[in-house]
Amino acid sequence: MSKRPPTIESFNFRLGRGLAGKYVVESFLGSGWEGEVYKVVERSTGIPRAAKIFYPQRNARDRAVKFYARKLNRLRHCPIIIQYHSSETIWHHGIRITCLISELVEGELLAKFIHRQPGKRLQSFEAMHLLHALASGVESIHAMREYHGDLHSDNVLITRRGIHFDVRLVDFFHWGPPSAARIRDDVIDLIHILYEAVGGRRRYASQPPEIKSIVRGLRRDLIARSFRTAGNLRKHLESFGWPCR
Repeated sequence: MSKRPPTIESFNFRLGRGLAGKYVVESFLGSGWEGEVYKVVERSTGIPRAAKIFYPQRNARDRAVKFYARKLNRLRHCPIIIQYHSSETIWHHGIRITCLISELVEGELLAKFIHRQPGKRLQSFEAMHLLHALASGVESIHAMREYHGDLHSDNVLITRRGIHFDVRLVDFFHWGPPSAARIRDDVIDLIHILYEAVGGRRRYASQPPEIKSIVRGLRRDLIARSFRTAGNLRKHLESFGWPCR
């Protein structure tokens, strides 16, 4: 009978702590179901990195780390993906912990960005630009016959430059093999992000037809009929008419 991994609810690493003899903790970036993320600096080069520290109960036999590392490596040419560097072993109160080291991406979580906007929403044209950036990035994942599986505004890092949005995806969740159904779920999740960005239920009735023709009242069957992949959605955004009003 295999031994159950110990349970850790928080690492609470102090600033300046060393990790694996190679990195120094500089700041705390956030936490989630699987673990915590810290900004670290590589001792030998001074280059900042991100370190995702997995709670052992969420990473039995390093299954989660192996999943992430292999998937990130497979998708390393997709510009929307954070680049994987290495995995490291550290010790915390006598417990072996695995962490995943990746590039440090500057940006703000999309949910916080939307919350800061006037009315806590984006204007429809801004939201379309955001959706185009996301659809273009996710299209590159789908082209590799892969999927994300956990697209939402707390899983997207955003940097805005004028009308352009640079976006990166933070976490993958599902471990299952890719399928047409899971790729369609990514598309539906993208459209949920658009719906949330323009104000959700409170603002949906006042949205222009161009928004409603994509959101389709969030009906999965109608969305799937029009946009089977992120590429279909991206092409639509590049071709529909936006009349002057």
